[in-house]
Amino acid sequence: MLCDGRVALVTGGSRGLGRAICVMLAREGAFVAFNYAKSDADADTTLAAITAAGGRGSAHKVSVLDKPGLTALAKSLDAAHGKIDILVNNAGFGQVVPLALMEESDWDDMLDTHVKGAFLTTQAVLRIMVRQRYGRIVNVGSLAGVKMMQAPVHYATAKAALKGFTESLAKEIGRYGITVNCVAPGILDEGVSDHLPPARKEEYLRHCALRRVGRLEEAATMIAFIASERASYTNGSTLVVDGGV
Repeated sequence: MLCDGRVALVTGGSRGLGRAICVMLAREGAFVAFNYAKSDADADTTLAAITAAGGRGSAHKVSVLDKPGLTALAKSLDAAHGKIDILVNNAGFGQVVPLALMEESDWDDMLDTHVKGAFLTTQAVLRIMVRQRYGRIVNVGSLAGVKMMQAPVHYATAKAALKGFTESLAKEIGRYGITVNCVAPGILDEGVSDHLPPARKEEYLRHCALRRVGRLEEAATMIAFIASERASYTNGSTLVVDGGV
């Protein structure tokens, strides 16, 4: 299995792509801890899916903007397992609103969740990875962050920032045996794409070589691969999973 014996932390793992990532990592042999901010019922569903996949995991209700809570979570995982091998910065949300009608709070919430959340969570686990001289950090970006396309400006900005975060951090911590990569999906069948109007999806399909949206499992599979030893020489990269747009 790709991640046999590894300990993983996935942010925003209670639904959508986060849940698919948790299940895929569990299927590939990892113990999967995930955090969530709101729904206990959704978290229970993810835990059940992890178990059904033959894996083990734990759910933690702590926001990616709660620095003390994230620090405590990282310490508890380290105490229980002696390591944290994989971090997937997945927490995020979608919101379709034009810039002219965007509230300042909309901008702040988007950048805080996607970018500051990745910063705080990475900082919480980084000392553990440096100590063990091993780590795999995967940031979940978006096609909107790497190509000029019609997408909400604050969302595209946040995802582009994650690409820069990936590249700079990869250069900074590579000497510790830690890789940092970004996976940038196109439109998927669930999750952020639920907020898109039908016309936007139809336009995407016209430009997609495969003439379909992606499946959550397809993006999760790429993330599990990048988080594994088989991608040990891939570092600072952004891998686009979009069907050919």
